[in-house]
Amino acid sequence: MATYFELHKSKDEQFRFALKTDDGNTLLISEGYAVKASAQSGIASVRSNCSQDARYEKKTASNGKFFFNLKSGNQQIVASSPMHATEAARDAAIAVVKRDGAMATV
Repeated sequence: MATYFELHKSKDEQFRFALKTDDGNTLLISEGYAVKASAQSGIASVRSNCSQDARYEKKTASNGKFFFNLKSGNQQIVASSPMHATEAARDAAIAVVKRDGAMATV
């Protein structure tokens, strides 16, 4: 399964990126960035950190759904996953990010 980064400017004039699978499912979503170069740096951070287990923070939302954050070396959140119905689905998404995130195209 191939992955790719989608970089776009949102309605609030912020640049955001998402890491997606070739069938369009979203694996990660970034925060908003004021300038495109900062969003591109966020993509570079995903690429450099995604292979390291310690960079993943597994979480459970108040509604009982599961998600994860990918953090940089300084422990700042680079991107977060959408909500998953099960822990297994969340963990499977992490496995895809770990396997394919470093080589994903933009």
